[in-house]
Amino acid sequence: MRRINFCSLLFVVFLTLSGSSHAEQVILYAAGSLKAALGDVAIAYEKATGNSVKTAFGPSGLMRQRIEKGEVAHVFASANMKHPRTLANQGRGRPVALFARNRLCAITQPDMEVSSAGLLDVLLDPDIRVGTSTPKADPSGDYAWELFGKAEKLQAGSFEVLSEKALKLTGGPDSPKAPEGRNKYGWVMGDKKADVFLTYCTNAALARGEVPNLRIIPIPPELSVGADYGLMVFDGAPIPAWQLAMFILAPEGQNILAKYGFTAEALPNKQSR
Repeated sequence: MRRINFCSLLFVVFLTLSGSSHAEQVILYAAGSLKAALGDVAIAYEKATGNSVKTAFGPSGLMRQRIEKGEVAHVFASANMKHPRTLANQGRGRPVALFARNRLCAITQPDMEVSSAGLLDVLLDPDIRVGTSTPKADPSGDYAWELFGKAEKLQAGSFEVLSEKALKLTGGPDSPKAPEGRNKYGWVMGDKKADVFLTYCTNAALARGEVPNLRIIPIPPELSVGADYGLMVFDGAPIPAWQLAMFILAPEGQNILAKYGFTAEALPNKQSR
């Protein structure tokens, strides 16, 4: 009941604010893994309020750096809690809210024979090229390194092997850009730049939507890594920025996130919808 009442309260406030503000533009900076989902959320918000949303997507760590260097953002949606909390601790705004969860999956080339149970052996195989995103710049890379740490507890020496062999193919300031309109993970795997790529399950689904013969392998429980996504509004942001944040947290936004495979914790129970 508490979650349901909270969501209801958010939407009541949202409707109140909608009627009391003029149309304005909201600037949303967000993680690249949210591009499809929050792109749709932004469209739905624009239709609901008449306000426009200007979006910029990229690795969360690099987006945080852009904000720190003076770029203007009103709302920041990160693929972890760390980057928005860092900005909050700098006095740029607060609170930081958890608005979605994700988890790591493995994308493999179609000709590979691999199961969840045998994934670690495949990753450790010296002939297998393992692709990841770039740690520190992109939380997806940080989560891959967290997986390597879990592998170390299962098999001594795994962390050193995996961290040294991992190909940081995406998410860095100098990472090659996918062609316009291409999913970068579908592009990387379609061009066979890696045999296995560790990324979010939501990214894996989008990649396979573009390259249908790719395989998605669930990470076994002993290696599983979850991702908490954090949301903040910056001090001095216009009222519509708070409206957008509430829209993301309300069932309207949470349903869209869930459609793209995110775990949307703020959705009410089915019987209460």
